[in-house]
Amino acid sequence: MSPDPVQEREAQHGSKMIEVRVRFWTDDIAKKGKIRPKHAWTSGVVRLASNASHGITGSKPRPFNSLLDIGGLIEAALVEQGIQLHPSTRMRKYITAG
Repeated sequence: MSPDPVQEREAQHGSKMIEVRVRFWTDDIAKKGKIRPKHAWTSGVVRLASNASHGITGSKPRPFNSLLDIGGLIEAALVEQGIQLHPSTRMRKYITAG
């Protein structure tokens, strides 16, 4: 693996991970002012949480209308912030570096 030109830095416990939030809409499933526990629509928003240690400013909520949209929205949010993902040991078994 070639050296990364970005300098490493210290990070406090709790700010080492990069967080993607997926939130599902629950409105209009139950009567007004009520909820149905553990019920939600297959639509909602994806957003990248801000993290000063990583220099992430956060992203605007990206709406989705199908569970199949979530992966592409996560990818777009990561690319927008310039985040590079490294394949895990398990994933390296079936991909090659390009």
